[in-house]
Amino acid sequence: MIVRTTEAQPIIETTGHTAEVSSGQRFEFGSNWRRFLRVLNEERIAEAERSLRGMLEVEDLRGKSFLDIGSGSGLFSLAARRLGATVHSFDYDPQSVACTRELRRRYSGDDSSWTVDEGSVLDERYVRSLGEFDVVYSWGVLHHTGAMWTALANVYLPVSPGGALFIAIYNTQPGWTPFYTRIKRTYVSAPRVGKWLIAGTYIGLATCRQVLSDVRHGRNPVRTYAEYKRARGMSVWHDLVDWIGGYPFETARPEEIFDFYRARGFELRRLATAGGSVGCNEFVFVKRC
Repeated sequence: MIVRTTEAQPIIETTGHTAEVSSGQRFEFGSNWRRFLRVLNEERIAEAERSLRGMLEVEDLRGKSFLDIGSGSGLFSLAARRLGATVHSFDYDPQSVACTRELRRRYSGDDSSWTVDEGSVLDERYVRSLGEFDVVYSWGVLHHTGAMWTALANVYLPVSPGGALFIAIYNTQPGWTPFYTRIKRTYVSAPRVGKWLIAGTYIGLATCRQVLSDVRHGRNPVRTYAEYKRARGMSVWHDLVDWIGGYPFETARPEEIFDFYRARGFELRRLATAGGSVGCNEFVFVKRC
């Protein structure tokens, strides 16, 4: 079972996470997010706020409680706090927890309305212990747990009646999904030099494919990459590293997610699909009162 730290305790790695990384079963997401903090600025934070407002269809989150499951860099916890929510963030990766705490330190100081914890969405007792929230957010996280359907079942537990569940899950693509699963599994189990070779090859091919697509459709490739941060305030480089290394890795078709939550008392409020690609489909569900 997962061991977690509290606010007053030092950050320590959980036995489960350390063992999974050491045995080549898990990508070090937190290490990638630590590097992302070097490029984080006000413009990216503003884009993250815009993303939340748009998908949740709100002007702000004043008076709302916000649970960030798998907080990663902490960017969207920060965005929710700036929009007025009281925030609780947690992550399974100790380095991600450290990143989130660092963002809170930089931008909110000793803010009692933003708490940060270490824990696992697969730990049902922990998730239930958090209480209820007006918004539960988990973007691009649940498919990396190694038990996606268990995570999907746990993530809705803290949603208050009438509250929103905002998740993003990788889209299933026949052929591509098993191919990328093999690549990711190979990456996390490879030695350091092997990781560099795999990442370099993939990023080079992905860049060439994007440039060719832009040229074919009359877009400026330089502008495409320069404006990438407008996609939720993220960084193209760190997202590419996250993508190639992101293992465990599972996917779902939009209708599978829709049927899963409809059977559990949720209604779909908004859907943004990956357009037939292997990217993430975004869902906002509302829990029926």
